[in-house]
Amino acid sequence: MTERAEQRVQERFHALTGTEKAAMFMLSLGTEGSSALFENMEHEEIREITSAMSSLGNIEPGVVELLFIEFADLLSSTGSLLGTADSTERFLLAALDGDQAAGILDEMRGPAGRTIWEKLYNVNEEVLANYLKNEYPQTVAVVLSKIKSDHAAKVLAELPENFANEVIMRLLRMEAVSRDILEGIEKTLRIEFMSSLGQTSRKDPHQQMAEIVNALDSTTGQRIMGALEKKNADSAEKITNLLFTFEDLVKVDPAGIQVLMRQVEKEQLAMALKGAEDEIRQLFFGNMSERAGKIMEEDMEALGAVRKSEVDQARSGVMDTAKTLSDEGQLVLPGGGEDDELMY
Repeated sequence: MTERAEQRVQERFHALTGTEKAAMFMLSLGTEGSSALFENMEHEEIREITSAMSSLGNIEPGVVELLFIEFADLLSSTGSLLGTADSTERFLLAALDGDQAAGILDEMRGPAGRTIWEKLYNVNEEVLANYLKNEYPQTVAVVLSKIKSDHAAKVLAELPENFANEVIMRLLRMEAVSRDILEGIEKTLRIEFMSSLGQTSRKDPHQQMAEIVNALDSTTGQRIMGALEKKNADSAEKITNLLFTFEDLVKVDPAGIQVLMRQVEKEQLAMALKGAEDEIRQLFFGNMSERAGKIMEEDMEALGAVRKSEVDQARSGVMDTAKTLSDEGQLVLPGGGEDDELMY
């Protein structure tokens, strides 16, 4: 890019409003990704962003890159976008009256719902059962009597058998529960369960950024990570460790590898496998016929010595194809961490 063109891109980016940046970000996520975010916005926010979308016009790739670089830098920088439950609570209590702040904090800390019982209906039965199994059977009986029957049945089925039997007996003998006892249970659930549930559900910002970069095409992702490394090397290293790489293809099942091989050009795969670890080479050769494997080895030998940049480009192409196939549901790409390994 010439100096003049780069200056023009910088000027276009700095002229964008916050709403226009949000609109660009939503457009870059595609229909599926942006829909998930729109579901959590107010009507007025959706109206403003969609209005900005319709008037953005043609956006140069360089402007989009600057947007993601700024986003990555903000998300990864300590204190820029990352708050805490305590600081948020102090802010709300200072800005709003007690009832308003309590209502917002209640929503922030747990699943959606106006009352604690509605919130519990939105909690996965395994999660709720795991919490309730440490409570008194009488308390559990009260909780199950207050939530919807279908959800109560699922929670009951997840409890240890002997404990579930104790709860059932108390449900059968239950009489009217005093308001004081019920309020005490509600308060405990709100403070001990919903608060911890809300806090543990927040993702690490580096993991979030890694997921975003994984979703981009490899060339754009590499440019963004390169720029971030210059600004914040520590965060860039953390994100890089979480990214899905060419070597991580060993975690894809054989059926997925075969689908990938049918979509990748043989010349591109031969280049990508140059200098690769034995494990990744065996992954591909193990999914070829003996004859096809020999031809691939001959093609790789015929390439001779190649530049690292050429190998990286080929691997990026293979990864982009893998991501496309993953989006189409034709193969499963596990994440870069141990928690995302496939289990059989």
